Amino acid sequence: MGSVMRFGLIFLIIIESARHFSSSEQIYNLEQFISEKYFEKYDNLIDSKFNSFIENEIPHDLSKALQENNYATPASSVLRQNVVGEGSHRRLNSYLRFRVRPEFESNLTRQSCVVVLIERLPSGVFADPFELQHLVQRGVFTGAAVFGDTNLELPSFQSNRSVVEIHIDVASKVFSRNNNELEVDLEVPLHARYQPLGPGFSRVEFGQPHVFMCCSTERNAQSRSCSIIPTDSSVDCNSTPLVWDIPCGIREHARFVSIVTFVSAVVAVLFIVLASVRYSDNSVSDKLKYS
Repeated sequence: MGSVMRFGLIFLIIIESARHFSSSEQIYNLEQFISEKYFEKYDNLIDSKFNSFIENEIPHDLSKALQENNYATPASSVLRQNVVGEGSHRRLNSYLRFRVRPEFESNLTRQSCVVVLIERLPSGVFADPFELQHLVQRGVFTGAAVFGDTNLELPSFQSNRSVVEIHIDVASKVFSRNNNELEVDLEVPLHARYQPLGPGFSRVEFGQPHVFMCCSTERNAQSRSCSIIPTDSSVDCNSTPLVWDIPCGIREHARFVSIVTFVSAVVAVLFIVLASVRYSDNSVSDKLKYS
C-alpha cells in the first residue's frame, strides 16, 4: 500500500509539473519577440546590422494595423536609465514616459497593447533567462526572452553580446490624464561576467535601447502591430553614457585561488568516496544480520 501511495504521489507531481511547464510555455507563445526575427538571420549581435533590421525590416512586418489606428502611436517619449544595486548582481532600471493621444486610453478596452523594450547588452554582463521566466510567471512582465549568447558560465573575454527583450502590459500602467501621459517603470536583473585579470575595473557601457508600442485588436488577437518609439531626441544630451564598473580579478591572487579550489575539489571527492564506502559496509552488515 505504501509503494502504491508513493507511486500515486510521484504521478501527481509529474502531472502538475507538466501542467505548469505547459502554462509557462503558453505565456511565451502568446508573445511574438521582435529580436527573434533578427537572430533567425544572424548568429551574432552586430550593432549596424541590428539597427538596419529595426529601421528597415520591422516596419514592413509589424506596423500595418497602426496605420489605421494611429492613436496607438505615442507622440513623444522620455527615457531615463540607471544601474541600481551593489556587487555583481544588479538591476537595469528604465523609466519611460509617453505622450499619448487622448483617445488612446479609451480604446484599450477593445485592444491589447504592450510596451516592448529591447536592450542590447555588452559582453561583460548577461540576463538570466530562467530568472526572467520566473518574473513572467509572477506577472511582472507579460513576456521576456534573451537572444544571442545565453551561456551563463562564460567569462567576459570568451562571451559574445546578447539581447534581452521585455514586454510590459500597458493596461496595468499609470496614466496621467491631465497630460495624456503613460508612465512605465521597470527593472531587469543583470549579472556581471567574470572579468579578465588585471588592476582596477572593467568599464561596461550600455547603448541606447529600442522601444516599441505593440497592439492587437479584439477582432484579430493573433495579429499584432508594432511601431517603434524614437527616444534619442528625448534623452538629455548632457548626460554621460550609462556604465557599470565591474572589478577585475587580482592577478596576484590567481595562484592562491587555484590552490584552494584544487584542495576543495580533492576533499569533496574524498568525502564522497568515504561516504560511499561506509554506505556499502552498512548495507553488507545489514544483509548479514537478516540472513
